[in-house]
Amino acid sequence: MDTRQTAPQPLFLADNLALDFINTEYGTGDAKQDCLEDDRSVIDWLITAGVAEAGTPAPPGLHAQARQLRSAASAVVHAAMNAVAVDLGVINRILEKGHPLTRLQWDEDGQHYRVDTHSVSTRPESLLWPVADALVKLVTGNKFEFVRQCEAHDCVLLFHDLSKSHRRRWCSMATCGNRMKVAAFRNRTRS
Repeated sequence: MDTRQTAPQPLFLADNLALDFINTEYGTGDAKQDCLEDDRSVIDWLITAGVAEAGTPAPPGLHAQARQLRSAASAVVHAAMNAVAVDLGVINRILEKGHPLTRLQWDEDGQHYRVDTHSVSTRPESLLWPVADALVKLVTGNKFEFVRQCEAHDCVLLFHDLSKSHRRRWCSMATCGNRMKVAAFRNRTRS
């Protein structure tokens, strides 16, 4: 019997790259999960998120910087939700050192101009730049007011409510939404 534990699967349900990155740590107490266990798992997450190409090598120190970014990003989002200031050093360092090369190019197939952006190195900052950039766009955008924390009492996940009515309450209807509705139904029927 194989007794090795497998890494927790990342949850892509926030409708925002930065929030999905923050959500790589989820659960509470003994049930806490961390999808970023080492340099390789960070690369795997970046590939799954579509911001790194398959076969991208994992540079040393990526894991440590990813966890620093996740912590700083979480602090910024929660601070922005409460309209308070927080230290921006980690995020600004990644934005500065990881800035990609951006060029305007003609797309012959589509017959239009497009922006071509790609990393100039495989340093941790370059690989994490898209997450920091998504965070900046989120907290400075005009739809930040729709960032929410799941209403389930035992869930810490964040999401960007982009629904038409902006009434999304749970990170996922399939998990927390159903659990909370079943619990509410049981409470009503007991009374």
